[in-house]
Amino acid sequence: MKKCLMFLSILLMMTVGIASAQDSIKIGAVVSVTGAASFLGEPERNTLIMLEDQINADGGILGKKLEIIIYDDETEVNNAVLAADRLIRRDRVQAAIGGTTSGNTLAIMNNFARAQIPLVSMAAAERIVNPINPWIFKTPQSDRHAVTRILNHAREQGHNRIAILTVSDGFGQAGREVLRELVPELGFELVADEIYGPRDTDMTSQLTRIRNLSPDAIICWGTNPGPAVIARNRHQLRLDVPLYMSHGVASRRFIELAGSASEGLLLPLGRLSVADQIPDDHPQKDLLTRYIADYESRFNTPVSSFGGYAWDALMLIKEAIEMGESAESQSIRDNLEKIQGFVGTGGIFNMSPEDHNGLDESSFVMAVIEDQDWVIVSE
Repeated sequence: MKKCLMFLSILLMMTVGIASAQDSIKIGAVVSVTGAASFLGEPERNTLIMLEDQINADGGILGKKLEIIIYDDETEVNNAVLAADRLIRRDRVQAAIGGTTSGNTLAIMNNFARAQIPLVSMAAAERIVNPINPWIFKTPQSDRHAVTRILNHAREQGHNRIAILTVSDGFGQAGREVLRELVPELGFELVADEIYGPRDTDMTSQLTRIRNLSPDAIICWGTNPGPAVIARNRHQLRLDVPLYMSHGVASRRFIELAGSASEGLLLPLGRLSVADQIPDDHPQKDLLTRYIADYESRFNTPVSSFGGYAWDALMLIKEAIEMGESAESQSIRDNLEKIQGFVGTGGIFNMSPEDHNGLDESSFVMAVIEDQDWVIVSE
């Protein structure tokens, strides 16, 4: 009799546990809240927390509570791998978001693919989605889109001789591959190909070698703090060659770090950073205005494109769940590929089995830094 009661008790506990699990939808996130990429990861974490509250206050997803499990990888690859393993094996999430950086995403994405859990990255490297992995998606515009936007602007300015200066991490070297491909392919001459380390604090030697080769323009590819150092070194060397930055510095933090040396620098930006400058009838205008108001009122700090990448990642997953009326991992994956015309902070997403980013170069505007702010120079 006691054994029978014990069995019934265990069965009841298992039933309650299963029912409880079915009452919530678990989404995991690997985010660089601290460490070198914290200026990217903190707005991502904040955005996910804000959206979790908003979605649950509005009834959840398919009537179920949304539970977002966020782990801070401290911008360390090993921590990202451990966090991914925990989300897969212990937390048993139905989908995941992350990583913040390209290097960390590349380190964890195959873990999720093997577990057949869809991962939506917040990092930009084209290698994340090219070649296509059926389980891996990303929200930032790709390197290729940014490079094309920069080179089209350079052509309009009459530039031909291009120098590139890239950081030796995952994001920088993915960008370097695309630059080395597209600069000659689009009819430019690549006159210099310099590299710096993510922890380097002075790039005067690279810039001096570049200056000696007389380029018409320089393209820097990296994330803070390196590009800010390069901007200051360029200013110190009185190097007046136009300097383009990648979308990897699309935050106010870059302008703060570079100070007056940021004036006149050019870069491709998502419209979130210049929402007040886009026309009222643009499809993204209402969303961007609402996200900015919600974020800044809650966290009392300006939004950044990087928080927008998290908004897009979670809301694309939500859209896929609602499309398939299922939070099963396979259904989420299948429906992510079917999303068309989805208005996000980074652009209008049109996913397909051949395109797991869903954006093109029209998701960027070209901007210049003037008076410590972004100003659109080309839509």
